[in-house]
Amino acid sequence: MKKCPYCHSPVEDNWFYCKSCEKPLISNLQDVLHRSLKDSYDKPDVPYIELEAEEEFYDNSIIEDKEIDRMIQEVDDKLSSKEELGEPIPGALLIEKSSLYYKKRDFTNAMKNLELALKNFKEENELLNIAICHNEIGLIQEDIGFFDQAIYHFNRSLEILKDLDETEKVNKILNNLGNVYFVIKDLEHSYEYYQEAIKLSKQENLLYEEIKSSSNLIEVLYLLKDYERIKRILTRNIKFFKEHDDYYGIIQSDIKYGKLYYLIGEDYDLAYEHLNNAIELISRVKEKISIYLKSKLEWECYFYLGKLDMLWNNSTKAETFLLKSLEAVRIFEIGDNINEGEILENLAELYMTKGEIERAIEYYNLSSEIFHKFGDDYKKAELKFKVGKIFLEFIENNVEAINHFDEALNIYEHKGYIKEAAIVLHKMGDIYLNRGLKDLALRNFDNARTHYLELNDEYNVNLLEEKIKSITNNKNNYLL
Repeated sequence: MKKCPYCHSPVEDNWFYCKSCEKPLISNLQDVLHRSLKDSYDKPDVPYIELEAEEEFYDNSIIEDKEIDRMIQEVDDKLSSKEELGEPIPGALLIEKSSLYYKKRDFTNAMKNLELALKNFKEENELLNIAICHNEIGLIQEDIGFFDQAIYHFNRSLEILKDLDETEKVNKILNNLGNVYFVIKDLEHSYEYYQEAIKLSKQENLLYEEIKSSSNLIEVLYLLKDYERIKRILTRNIKFFKEHDDYYGIIQSDIKYGKLYYLIGEDYDLAYEHLNNAIELISRVKEKISIYLKSKLEWECYFYLGKLDMLWNNSTKAETFLLKSLEAVRIFEIGDNINEGEILENLAELYMTKGEIERAIEYYNLSSEIFHKFGDDYKKAELKFKVGKIFLEFIENNVEAINHFDEALNIYEHKGYIKEAAIVLHKMGDIYLNRGLKDLALRNFDNARTHYLELNDEYNVNLLEEKIKSITNNKNNYLL
């Protein structure tokens, strides 16, 4: 029988954690894929309360950096020993070392060791282990924001696992692809991969995998406003999680219920109740999970609690919750995180209601920068337009207003958002008209009218034609 390398107690091959000292074990490479894939409703699996050894999870064990450094040194000693004896370097050790660096958030060294492991496995043509490495690399690329690379590696892993007929692992990769496409707002592909995962789970009678994939799909359904389907999924899921004492699933379902009731505006009190239930459950497990996983669970709770208090004009509580949400995102984020853009935007709106205009502009601009980094140009343009309106209506700085409107207009026209471009052009025409710059006003009104004609918006076409006619008549009278 094998022994735990930490406390030397007997361990079984299929254990992920030693039952005596609760230290993580890597018994074989196939287990690594099962352990580390983001398969649990878009987050890692989390053992709740008991932290039983049979449970599996990635990046949620509480190990101090000094302990991780000691474990890395042990792996290095094994690698040195192999090198001195002229023996091949086992890819398993390199993956183990990578996972330890991952826990330290040292992604450079984690990636370096994964790439070495991948090279070793390719030389030996160990297909399953090659798939494992591609997936692990994809997860890190996603974490650091290289989404195209993440997609590439997930697809390479998927191809191999399909050829090997590794159904459960294929399901996990499909969810990983759904996750990364969701982050970059490609809802069509995200929906497609989640649906494929659900279909595969049903075919293979993998109920737990089906539940987790459907939980992931909910995030897409929010944006599609398919609230009835979300309700059906959550009703089934919460029953399953309670029957299986899966408190992580219960926490996620409470968060999703809270978000649902907020978005449909049916019962804000019920939304508040579910979000607070989630916060309470997170508090109960906070000593059992890492600070990173805790913050990933908390950020959305605080975000929607803040939005609810904004609705109820509880500005002080709203600010507290939104700042807590921002703090949580910054704990688990690597570089910028698109969720931070949403929080900053809501803080800007809150500061507007409090009359803190300069602070609102600052937060809108910070939010805009983050959305730009994630390629969400529509959102960037929307925020530029909002800031332009603030300069126009509150600060009465027409020059700054025009500058911001111009930035928004360039994005809208370049991306083909005709209606939005028409609104900006109309607004700019009004500014120029009020300043007596009739030629510029006419040019903007005419361009806006052209867009409204494309949209068959008769009301706005007629309105603009009246403005153009009025300016033209006044100019003619002046010439006479």
